[in-house]
Amino acid sequence: MSKYKIVMTGGGSAGHVMPNLALIPELTKRGFEIKYIGSNNGIEKDIIKNTSIPYYGISSGKLRRYFDVKNFSDPFKVIKGIFDAWSILTKEKPDVIFSKGGFVTVPVVMAASLKRIPVVSHESDMTPGLANKLASPFCDKLCVTFPESLKYIKSNKGVLTGTPIRQEIFQGSRLKGKNICAFTDNKPVLFIIGGSLGSKVINDAVRQSINDLLKKFNIVHICGKGNIDEKLRGTLGYIQFEYVSDDLPHLMAYADFIISRAGANTIFELLALRKPNILIPLSKRASRGDQVLNANSFKKAGYSVVLEEECLNKESLIKSLDDLRKTKDICIKNMDSSEMKNGVGKIIDVIMGVINK
Repeated sequence: MSKYKIVMTGGGSAGHVMPNLALIPELTKRGFEIKYIGSNNGIEKDIIKNTSIPYYGISSGKLRRYFDVKNFSDPFKVIKGIFDAWSILTKEKPDVIFSKGGFVTVPVVMAASLKRIPVVSHESDMTPGLANKLASPFCDKLCVTFPESLKYIKSNKGVLTGTPIRQEIFQGSRLKGKNICAFTDNKPVLFIIGGSLGSKVINDAVRQSINDLLKKFNIVHICGKGNIDEKLRGTLGYIQFEYVSDDLPHLMAYADFIISRAGANTIFELLALRKPNILIPLSKRASRGDQVLNANSFKKAGYSVVLEEECLNKESLIKSLDDLRKTKDICIKNMDSSEMKNGVGKIIDVIMGVINK
């Protein structure tokens, strides 16, 4: 019989689900029975389906900072979600809730608070997202990834834990990555990833620069669903994928340099793997600016070269890569001395703390 029961929640993007998965092996080892609450049709449902974790879907509305006619109907979905979550929590009787963020978590956290079930939330980015801002009054503790985040959290609820990193990331094989790519020479490997959906601006800049880049690098390019460039199929030294799952740790192990967006989960994996990198954060025009803050924090710490999306073109990309090659050893040294390690242990200590208080 399990010692404790935890309900995990989080969804809307892979970034709100994968950190939950990173916690599961250690929670299981400590005797937790685990259940998951997500939305009826979100990406989290598909991801959790691939595990053995029982999944409950609830009604979920999106809460927007801008005008949209759905702003009038979605609050009713949130209210229905609270009743859905209340019913599930009444049935399951968990000892604790762990919330990773995304709008589906708001009704779960509210229902848990009404039922006096302790709640631990986690915020990956430097400033709390809207869902975590709405949920924070109902949380017992809010774990954060960046030291700068603590100033945004009231009532001494903030705890600096870092972000949980999946163990599979550390189990990549450079040899397996090499075999997957089958490059015919020994040039350094440049790995390019634009987030789970890919990035058109990064894809375009890479492809415009491809001839120059291939003089110096072999290139592994994760370009997103529907973004394969047929004209470049079979190009010597260049391999492209829409999406990679099981082989991702091997490709990252094989990489010498990485170009990436600046989502918190991804950049902390780069830090944990000590990979020299260029971060191209999603611009403030297309987001709330969290990736820009994340990237600048890593630049300040000496872990990354940062190239703003607005400045991204063929010339700036090649210059940034030249800068990265020159500072590679310094970047690795800075990452080696970082105290921002894998947050799994610290987060589980927080979870145990609210259970036993």
